[in-house]
Amino acid sequence: MARLPLIDPAAAQGETKQLFDGPLKGKHLNIFKAMGNSPAALHTYLGMAGALAKAQLSEKEREAIQLAVGEANRCDYCVAAHTKIGVGAGLTEDQAKEARRGKVTSDAKLHALVTFALALNEKRGWVSDDDLQAVRDAGYADAHIAEAVAVFALAIFTNYFNHVAETPVDFPDPGAI
Repeated sequence: MARLPLIDPAAAQGETKQLFDGPLKGKHLNIFKAMGNSPAALHTYLGMAGALAKAQLSEKEREAIQLAVGEANRCDYCVAAHTKIGVGAGLTEDQAKEARRGKVTSDAKLHALVTFALALNEKRGWVSDDDLQAVRDAGYADAHIAEAVAVFALAIFTNYFNHVAETPVDFPDPGAI
C-alpha cells in the first residue's frame, strides 16, 4: 500500500491537473500519481527527464544506468519500469538483466558505463581517477560522463521517492524476462 496517496488524474486540481492533462497526458503511472501530491516534484522529474532526452547518451545507455542504479538501490518500481522501457529502447533482454547485475558481458562499452554508474553509487560521487579513465577508455567523452552523473541523479531521485512513497508497481514483473 502506498504511503503517499496516488492522485487520480481525473480528480487532480490546479497545477497538478495541468501537468496530468499536458506533459503527462496518457502517462498516468503510479509514480506520477504519487508525485502528484506536489507539482514541484512532478516538475523536477519532467525537467530532468526532458533535459536528458536531449543527451548525447542514447536512450539505451541511459536505461542501462537506470537499471544498474535501481537494482543497487533495491527500487522494485524503477527496476520494473526501466526493464520494460530499456528493452523498448534497444537493450536486449539479456542486456537488461546484465545491467541490473552490473555486468554487461555482451557490450564492453555499455559495461564500462554501468560500472561507472555503480561506482558513483557506491562511492557517493567520489569516483577515482581510474574510474574516470575506465569510462573514457571505453569511448565516452566528458559530455557523456557529465550526462551519466545527471542520469544517476534522476535515478536516485526516483529510487528514493519510490522508497518513501512505497509506490505500487504498475509494470510487468522484470523477472518475467
